[in-house]
Amino acid sequence: MSKRALKNYLKDLTKPQLEDQILDLYQRFKEVKTYYNFTFNPMEDKMIGEAKFKINKEYFPQRRRKPKARRSVAQKYFKHFMQLEMDPTMLADLMLFNIETAQRYNSTKPQKSDAFFKSIATSYEKAVDFIVAHGLLREFNQRLSKIVDEARKQEWYNLEVFLRKQDELEKPSMNQ
Repeated sequence: MSKRALKNYLKDLTKPQLEDQILDLYQRFKEVKTYYNFTFNPMEDKMIGEAKFKINKEYFPQRRRKPKARRSVAQKYFKHFMQLEMDPTMLADLMLFNIETAQRYNSTKPQKSDAFFKSIATSYEKAVDFIVAHGLLREFNQRLSKIVDEARKQEWYNLEVFLRKQDELEKPSMNQ
């Protein structure tokens, strides 16, 4: 069904019929329920807190002996929160928290997998792009620099990715 056909269909419904349809969607589809719950009661702090807890648990589990260190867990949160149009400042904070947690993990248990370093570098690039796009560079510039410094300190083989992105931030066109 096209958007136009849907508009015409909805226009022909009475208010009670429309309410019934929305309630039916709310009950049937988890995504609709999540959307409405977020819209009317965002509780962004709680959602970010839960996400940080789960990301941290991936690298530093309390019960398991071996961490799973799945970077995909954080990516799912980013995608979900972007879809909900969460506050960009909170989302940027979560993105950087994810990278900082991975670096903390690497400092305690050095990784050998290229995939780990590539994934974190990609996460850094996406975080920088997101921060710049939302005009949050002034607020997060210090944390971004600390991430680059930590990658340098840990002698990451792909440090040049971080340095290149940091250089882009220092160009006048990026800071506007």
